[in-house]
Amino acid sequence: MADRFADVAAEPLAPHAGAPLVQRAGDVLRLTLNRPAEHNRLDPADVDALLALFERLAAEGRTRAMVITGASDKTFSSGYTLQAIIDELDARFERMLDVLETLPFPTIAALNGSVYGGATDLALCCDFRIGSPGLKMFMPAAKFGLHYYPGGLRRYLARLGLPAASKLMLTAMTIESDEMLRIGFLTDLVPRDALCTRVDAYLDHISRTAPGVVAQMKRHLNAMARAGLDSDTGRATMASMTDAYRQSLASEELRQRVVRLLDEKQGSK
Repeated sequence: MADRFADVAAEPLAPHAGAPLVQRAGDVLRLTLNRPAEHNRLDPADVDALLALFERLAAEGRTRAMVITGASDKTFSSGYTLQAIIDELDARFERMLDVLETLPFPTIAALNGSVYGGATDLALCCDFRIGSPGLKMFMPAAKFGLHYYPGGLRRYLARLGLPAASKLMLTAMTIESDEMLRIGFLTDLVPRDALCTRVDAYLDHISRTAPGVVAQMKRHLNAMARAGLDSDTGRATMASMTDAYRQSLASEELRQRVVRLLDEKQGSK
């Protein structure tokens, strides 16, 4: 990624295999999702480690910016492990993303490759998403029979608008980099060999800003974007979404669909 990390050792965030890697260069952090052979998927242990990291960063006040990327050059992340959707999908994943979204400093998703599933929401939690031509994204929740959790639907709607959110959520269609830029999923689209340079340009500009003011403005921008939910109707809608999410999570249809996908995945190897 950026040259500032070239001489900084990457440390695993937790002791388990495939844990995300962390590098700190002064007041900038880089987080690398680290299962390249498995499309940088996230498992429950990763979610716990990421939640602990984000909560610590929010409390410490020593970080000015964070870059999240993936190992290798094929996939940013494929999201939550399929088996865990059956066995261990609970409030932790949504909680981790909510904390990421509200970190009091700018966050950048440097999309080294395509992005799928819950990782699309992880990217939407970041303030900026920079990618290159040739990327793809899709949200397969409807194929699983999973009503997406409230925070994720809120972010899709707030960041992308109703037409794009509806297309991605209700059809599970795949879109490519040009459309990702058009709908606002990507903030910038640059040649692959310019990705590091563009990320570094963001970091350089952020370094010249006043961190206290940036934290306040980020908080207020997010609050204004959510203002439509801060009403009796909005809160009732959120409660209804939560009920629908929990019901779909416990449904036999979800279990059967995910098991079928796992079987197809095993059969293709």
